[in-house]
Amino acid sequence: MWRFGSLLKGTSCLLPFREPRSFRHFSVFLVRHSPVWSASAQSSPACLRSLHPSVLLSFCRSFRKNAKSTLDIPVTPITVTDIKQYLRSKEIPFHDGYSCLHAPSFFLEPTEAAGRDGFTLFIDKTTGQFLCKETLVEGSWEDLQDCVEVMRKEGRSCLSPDVLLGYPESPEEQEVKEMELREVQRIWSASVSFSDLPDEEAQLVRTMFGIDKVSNATLKRFGVRFFKPTKSLVFPWFGGRDSGLRGLKLLTAKCAGDGAVTYADATLPKPSAYHNLFGLPLVGRKDSEVVLTGRELDALAVSQATGLPSLTLPRGVSCLPPVLLPYLEQFKRVTLWLGGDINSWEASKIFSRKLGLKRCSLVRPGELQPCPSEALERGRSLSRILKASIPAAHKSIVSFRQLRDDVYGELANKELVAGVKWSRFPELNKILKGHRKGELTVFTGPTGSGKTTFISEFALDLCIQGVNTLWGSFEINNVRLAKIMLTQFCMQRLEDNLEQYDAWADKFEDLPLYFMTFHGQQSMKTVLDTMHHAVYLYDISHVVIDNLQFMMGQENLSVDKFAVQDQIIGAFRKFATHSSCHVTLIIHPRKEEDDKELQTASIFGTAKASQEADNVLILQEKKLVTVPGRRSLQIAKNRFDGDVGIFPLEFNKSSLTFSAPLKGRNKLRKVKGDKPDATETEEKVEKAEKVEKPARASKTPKTEKGLVRVGAKGVLEGSAKGSAGVGEKKQQTGFEEVIKTK
Repeated sequence: MWRFGSLLKGTSCLLPFREPRSFRHFSVFLVRHSPVWSASAQSSPACLRSLHPSVLLSFCRSFRKNAKSTLDIPVTPITVTDIKQYLRSKEIPFHDGYSCLHAPSFFLEPTEAAGRDGFTLFIDKTTGQFLCKETLVEGSWEDLQDCVEVMRKEGRSCLSPDVLLGYPESPEEQEVKEMELREVQRIWSASVSFSDLPDEEAQLVRTMFGIDKVSNATLKRFGVRFFKPTKSLVFPWFGGRDSGLRGLKLLTAKCAGDGAVTYADATLPKPSAYHNLFGLPLVGRKDSEVVLTGRELDALAVSQATGLPSLTLPRGVSCLPPVLLPYLEQFKRVTLWLGGDINSWEASKIFSRKLGLKRCSLVRPGELQPCPSEALERGRSLSRILKASIPAAHKSIVSFRQLRDDVYGELANKELVAGVKWSRFPELNKILKGHRKGELTVFTGPTGSGKTTFISEFALDLCIQGVNTLWGSFEINNVRLAKIMLTQFCMQRLEDNLEQYDAWADKFEDLPLYFMTFHGQQSMKTVLDTMHHAVYLYDISHVVIDNLQFMMGQENLSVDKFAVQDQIIGAFRKFATHSSCHVTLIIHPRKEEDDKELQTASIFGTAKASQEADNVLILQEKKLVTVPGRRSLQIAKNRFDGDVGIFPLEFNKSSLTFSAPLKGRNKLRKVKGDKPDATETEEKVEKAEKVEKPARASKTPKTEKGLVRVGAKGVLEGSAKGSAGVGEKKQQTGFEEVIKTK
C-alpha cells in the first residue's frame, strides 16, 4: 500500500510502490495519563495543536482510495555529525557502534534500566532511525527529537513505550492484517514437529529438503515444523514485546519433469513486512560472534556443526533491511556465508558495508565452499571453512594472490557473472549476455520514438526477476509511469477490464520497485543523495534516470553546459562503481535529419558519455517508413565482451510492449568489435549478403572506430523497404497514437 501522509519536513524522496511504510512529517504524541494533550505538549512545534487524533484519518489513505501523489518535497539528508552534535547539545551520552550510535533509552524507567545494559537505544548513523531493543519502540530521527523536547518541557526522566502514535490503519489494511494473523495461527497449529512424524515420512522429508544430517534436536531448538497439506517446512517468526508468533515462512519442494528439485518460499506477512532474523531468540546477550546465512536450512547446518549463533536474513541475498541492524550491533565478528554462488558473494560484499567492514568476514563461493547445508551433507568441516573466511576490508593495493580466487570464481560461474537475463528480450541476452551490477548504460533514441516506454519494459523485465529497481522520471510523473508499467506487466489495457485492476495491482505492488518523487529539473546533488539513500535502505541494484538534460537546469549556469554534463556523467559513473549498482541513463540525441540513423556520436554532449558507459543502446527509428520493424535496438558498445549488434522491434499498442518480430521475418545480426577475427567476421557478412541479396535499407548505420561496420542489408532483413519487397502488408503500428513521453 502507498500511504500518502508525508506532507511536510522529513518526507522521503523515495516513493515505494510495494512496501507498506508510513512516513511522518510530524510526530503525534499521546500522554497516557491524561485524556487530552498537556499544554506543554500542545505548545511543542513538532506536535499538532488543534487537530484531534480522529482528524488524522484524513491523512492516511491507500492508493486504492486516493490516487493523489505524495508532495515532492526534497529531504536534507541527516549525517552522523548532525546526530552527534544534537545529542551532545542535549547532554545525552552515547558511544559509537558499527552501524548505529548507542544511547540510553528514553522508554525505560530508571529502575528498569539499572539492571540492564543502559545503552539500549540504537540510532542509525545513516538515516537517524532509532530502535529501543528493550521496548521495541521505533521511529524516525524527527520522532526522536520530538521525544527529547517533550521530555524536557514535561520535566520527565522517561516516556511511555506507547507515546508514539502512527497513522491508523485503513479498514482494508486491518482486515488484511487480521486475516494474515489468523492464517499464521492456522498453519502453525496444523503443523507438526519432526519428532511426531513417522520415521519413514520424516526421512522422506529430510531427503526432499537435503537435511539428512540435521538432527531432530536442532530442528526442535529452532522451532521448525512440517506442514503436510502443502508438504512445506515451516520456519516461525517470534517477536514483539510478548515474543509472540508474528509470522511464518513456508519452504516448499517441487519436483520438475526431469527429476530436478526446485524450492519456492512464501511468507506471512508479505516479504516487505517480514523482518524475521531466523534464529534470533537463540542468541545470548553475551554472544560476540555470529554467522549470517541466506537460507534457514543453512542456519540450521551452521548452528549444529559449529555451535556458533547463526541467523538467516529474511530476504536472502536480495536485501538487508536497515531495521535489522540494531539486532546485529552486539557482535564483534560477523561472518557472511550467504550461499555458494557468485550472486551470494556479491551480496556479501555489499551487506558488509552496512554492517561495518572491519568486523565482517566473507566465505568465498565455489565447489570447495558450497552453501552450509550442502557442505554439511557432503561431510565437510564447516568450522574449517569459517576459519578460512577472508576479511571484508581490503587494502588499496593487492597482488594476484588476493585476486586469484575471485578470478577463478568468475571463470567457473560465467553465466552468473554475465548477470540477470531478460525474459522478454532474448536478443539482448545474446549480445549483452545479461544485466550486471556496477555498470553504466547510456540509452538514446529520437524524440517521440518511445524511449521511456521501451526502457520501462526493459527495467520491468529485470524487476520481475527480483532486481531491486529505482526509477527517476523527470519528464513524466510517477502516476503515468506506473500506469505504463502496470499495463506492460499485465500485457493488456486495464481501461477495458477495470474489474481486474485490484488483482493485477496487488501483484504489481509486490515487485521491488521504487520511484523518486522528483519531477522536472533537479540538482545533481539532490538526486545523488536520494540514490545513495535508496541503496542503503532498499539495496537498490538498478537505477533508471530519465533523463540527463533535466538535471542540468539547476547547475552552475556560468559553466559551459558540456562541462556540466561531463561532470554529471562522471558522478553517475562513480556512483555505479562504488555502490555496485547498475545505472541506466537516458540522454537525448543531437538533432538529426529524419532519414538518418543515429550513431554513438549522435549522443548529446561530448564523447565522455560513450567513453564512460559500459553499454550504449540506441533505439533506431525510420520515421519515413510505417511498416512493421521500423524500430530497432542497436547495441553500439558492450564493454563486457565486445559483442555488438542490432535487432528489430515491433510495438504492441494494446500492451505498450516491444518485442522482436516472429522468426523468419527479421533476423538478429551480431558482430564482434575489437576482436582479432574482425576481418574474418566482415568477410562472412559480405558472403552472406551476396547469397541472400535482400533489398537495401535507405541508410546504413555507422559504428564506432574499432567496431566492425554492419550494413543495414546484413542486419535488418525484411525491414524498411525490404519488408515490402517480400510481400508483407504495410500497416500502421499505432504508436503515434500513444501519448508521447518524449
